[in-house]
Amino acid sequence: MLMTIAAAIFVLGLLVLAHELGHFATAKWTGMRVDEFAIGFGPKIWSVTRGETTYSVRAIPLGGFNDIAGMDPSQKDTDGRGFCDKSIPARMLVIVAGSAMNVLLPILLFFGVIYFNGYSEPSNEPVFGQVVEDYPAAHAGLMAGDRVLEVNGVAIETWKDFSKALDALEENQSITLKYERDGQASEVTLTPVHEGSRNLIGVKSNSITTYPGVIESMGLAVERTIAFIVMMLSALVDLIASPSQADVSGPIGIAQMAGQAASFGFASLMSFAALLSLNLAIINMLPVPALDGGHFVTLMLEALRGKPLTPKALMYTQRIGVALMLLLMLVATKNDIVRVLHL
Repeated sequence: MLMTIAAAIFVLGLLVLAHELGHFATAKWTGMRVDEFAIGFGPKIWSVTRGETTYSVRAIPLGGFNDIAGMDPSQKDTDGRGFCDKSIPARMLVIVAGSAMNVLLPILLFFGVIYFNGYSEPSNEPVFGQVVEDYPAAHAGLMAGDRVLEVNGVAIETWKDFSKALDALEENQSITLKYERDGQASEVTLTPVHEGSRNLIGVKSNSITTYPGVIESMGLAVERTIAFIVMMLSALVDLIASPSQADVSGPIGIAQMAGQAASFGFASLMSFAALLSLNLAIINMLPVPALDGGHFVTLMLEALRGKPLTPKALMYTQRIGVALMLLLMLVATKNDIVRVLHL
């Protein structure tokens, strides 16, 4: 439990720090006055003032904020350095910078994981890399490192041959598997289990680990980040098309997943943080009021109209956005409770 809490706080803190740092750096760069840079919400547990900005850590580690002067158009005491005093491109830059940092962060995290831990690719050799407990292979005494020689008398040269041999079986059909261990050939008879459309005996292929250099690691990190973004966008489209199938997680679910990732090591936790950061970037740029994407749309409307939306219109859009976020949080919390209680 302690590791789960610590892992969740670490991951959320890292993501929030990156996100708010994006807003903070671009606000300063465009000449805006930032009165406070905060990690967390609620009461302050630590703060320090440097120049015109107070840096603080607050008690509830579920977010953060930048108190940028002039975010409210009615605020006048900004000395021309308020958010609304700046050009629309400058304001747009500040808005998108948070999500941009949540895309840059995974690239850096994936780079570190790949460079220091290498990356693994499945081997095409018919050698067991892992034997899963409570499956036919484990019950038959097969072990990691065993090499498949034949299935039902047919020679197996590659892992692809082995997979095809299993897929060609009828449901509940037994097989005779000839294998080699420590130079000795042996045979076992077992019956694969049928899951979905596949016949499985509970084994995974061996893998080859490669340790690339700095440039190759960075290239692979970028490729991995782009691949996950495409996958997440596809999943988001499916979710919008079938909202009843939504399986979102709230803080409890995220904490559980962080704890599980941490149990597999620091590299696994960093990979989880990278995926969560990409999720945050995509969700936060949705055109929903109260999110950065909603603010960006508001600025686009201001550019098209030649003037900002009225305070009344802004108030209503913000209320709609907050209501939608509360609804999403309720659904996520309900899903978390169902998972925890196994309802």
